[in-house]
Amino acid sequence: MKTIRSSIISGFLLVFQIMVYTYPAFSQESRNPDKETDSLVLQKLDQWKNLKFGLLMHWGTYSQWGIVESWSLCSEDEPWCIRKMKNYADYCKAYVQLKTTFNPVKFDPDNWAAAAKYAGMKYVVFTTKHHDGFCMFDTKQTDYKINDKDCPFHLNPKANVTREIFDAFRKQGFWTGAYFSKPDWHSNDYWAEEWATPNRNVNYSIKKYPERWQRFCDFTYNQINELTTQYGKVDILWLDGGWVSVQNGQDINMPKIAAMARKNQPGIIVVDRAVGGRYENYRTPEQEIPDTPPDYPWETCMTMASSWSYVPGDIYKPANKIIHMLADVVCKGGNYLLNIGPSPEGILADTAYARLREIGDWMKINGSAIYNSRPVNPLKYKNVCFTAGPDGSVYCIYLAAEDEKIMPASVFIDGFQPLKASVVTLLGKTGNIKWKQEDSGFRLFISSADQKAPPCRHAWVFRVQVAK
Repeated sequence: MKTIRSSIISGFLLVFQIMVYTYPAFSQESRNPDKETDSLVLQKLDQWKNLKFGLLMHWGTYSQWGIVESWSLCSEDEPWCIRKMKNYADYCKAYVQLKTTFNPVKFDPDNWAAAAKYAGMKYVVFTTKHHDGFCMFDTKQTDYKINDKDCPFHLNPKANVTREIFDAFRKQGFWTGAYFSKPDWHSNDYWAEEWATPNRNVNYSIKKYPERWQRFCDFTYNQINELTTQYGKVDILWLDGGWVSVQNGQDINMPKIAAMARKNQPGIIVVDRAVGGRYENYRTPEQEIPDTPPDYPWETCMTMASSWSYVPGDIYKPANKIIHMLADVVCKGGNYLLNIGPSPEGILADTAYARLREIGDWMKINGSAIYNSRPVNPLKYKNVCFTAGPDGSVYCIYLAAEDEKIMPASVFIDGFQPLKASVVTLLGKTGNIKWKQEDSGFRLFISSADQKAPPCRHAWVFRVQVAK
């Protein structure tokens, strides 16, 4: 009997190895052959792939106006740059004055961290500084920060917002990530006051004024040094503003910055967004999920509502859609970084908390199909996503329609066929599910009890494993 069982298991593992969608542990060849070689970084990337689900937060003085982060400061004819005032100079002055009224007295990061943990999130990325240059940490490089005496919140014991957030989330077992904008539109060494600011880029000739650009490079270096030495363990340095790059003639010396960050935080993952090369350790498709799995580590960053930052009365995605997107991302080998924008008072919308609870209810039952998983062919077929667990189990995630409250009497899963020795279970329920091979897939037969009382809403997960 033991010999027969061993043969069955060996046969299953052989089939499983063929089925599992493989991709390189790290690949950047489609953009730049200069690949990452730091063993600590590569090890951390593999650990990061297991986390699957994270929280991104855009928060700053701009939340008082309910606008698209810093973008209204940018003099470009884009929908996200629209201003409420016609005079650009007056608008910029009024924007900078938002520092003097920013007072988020209801800020309670412990509530945020607890809600995110319940939702099953494993890491947080917080905007320490957006393109406007306003710092949500106590930098010594500028007074344009939340801790400055002209900001009413500076006397609050939680005024060093980044530290408070990182500490609160670490207590809940989270990895921490620092979003940091490379461009700084408040810096007189990036947008110099002597000249107009026609677009998002530096507004003077770097070749003509190299000393000025060097001051900006030093300023950027020093701020990142602060973030990686004064705020505890930081796992991810998430750099935005990809136009500040060697390719675009705005070289801020990323090798020097990365070396410093990794001296301060060994193995820290650096995400130099949209730049490519050695310092974009993983990529971040924004507001979209790739149709096919990329051959590199990746993370979809997406808003829970319609805006990255707080907008009064914003419309939030239903939990059904968020869970389906999470399954879609994970079955293709990615991570899902879901953004929520806190209000000017420092609170999350009731709807955001409700969504996090719904997601958490689902994750508590079905998390084994998400965490530590890898893609397995056929990845996704119609309304079913497939993932592979580290123990050889294959999970079939059936994406239920928004109005699908009762499970069907039978479910046909196409594109994947288990071995006859396999046992199928429904996560959240006891007992085995009857099934049979059929055509190019297999059919599950759901008991009347399970039909009427599904284990959860939104998506049902069937686990396929060899009988022991």
